[in-house]
Amino acid sequence: MSELLTDVWGRGAVFRPAVLRTPWALRMSTGAPLMVATMLRGHAWVVADGRDPVRIAEGQIAVVRGDVPYAVADAPSSVPTWTVTAADYCPGGTGPTRSCGRPVGEGTGEGPVLLTGAFERRGGFSRHLLHALPAVLVAPAAGSAVPSAEAMAEEVTRTGPGQMLVLERLLDLILVSALRGWFDEAPDWCRGMDDPWTGTALRLMYDSPAYPWTVAELAAKTGVSRAAFARRFTALVGEPPMTHLTGWRIALAAELLRDTDLTVDAIARRVGYSGAFALSVAFKRVRGSRPSDHRRPPLDERTGER
Repeated sequence: MSELLTDVWGRGAVFRPAVLRTPWALRMSTGAPLMVATMLRGHAWVVADGRDPVRIAEGQIAVVRGDVPYAVADAPSSVPTWTVTAADYCPGGTGPTRSCGRPVGEGTGEGPVLLTGAFERRGGFSRHLLHALPAVLVAPAAGSAVPSAEAMAEEVTRTGPGQMLVLERLLDLILVSALRGWFDEAPDWCRGMDDPWTGTALRLMYDSPAYPWTVAELAAKTGVSRAAFARRFTALVGEPPMTHLTGWRIALAAELLRDTDLTVDAIARRVGYSGAFALSVAFKRVRGSRPSDHRRPPLDERTGER
């Protein structure tokens, strides 16, 4: 788990604790690959497109993948009146208690208090972890290393030297705490990372997906026979090495199709295929659709939505 999360860091952007007036609903469209939300006071609902609403109780932590359009609201039926974009974050150390972007749900009194944060990813392990996560994951903060709601509320309203660094590390801590329980039921490949043979092969695949790997070469890199390596990998990961590599390549291709303007041919070569046709055949076999179906629509500059 530690290795998989090594390259996931807070982006230097945290909402100030927002006291929200009921009814309220925020459409989240930041472009961040991973978001966390926790209720410092009261409760909320994460309403992801095409999925059942998920309730966040006070003190619980929600982890939401960035490729899942969603809203955070006081009730599943509430209609978003505000779209939160990357402009609502405060990069560069301005701090969440100062004016940065447009205020979100600002109010006074004893209403619910929402704290959200965004993460960026660096490195193949983090990217593969994001592909494995459920669309919305809710975990309790109780019994974890996360500070109490009162302590977090106090921390995010402080000012002083190094405060942004503290807030970034607080986001890291929130994420790790939320994922600890999930790892008990995580995909098999996560646990395979701890095995010396399988873990070495997985790292090679994730670091260099475009390389023309074979089972024989992966076995040689791990120092065992081809048959022994293939049996061990399949038993731990739940699928043969080449099947897993194909899935990883297609996942990367889908991400590049969604997040870049690269041609299908360029993407194909980046993830290990000879060209657009070869990628299209593999993509259709694995995903049941064409690569072009995964192109993300242009961003609406007015609403921040796609």
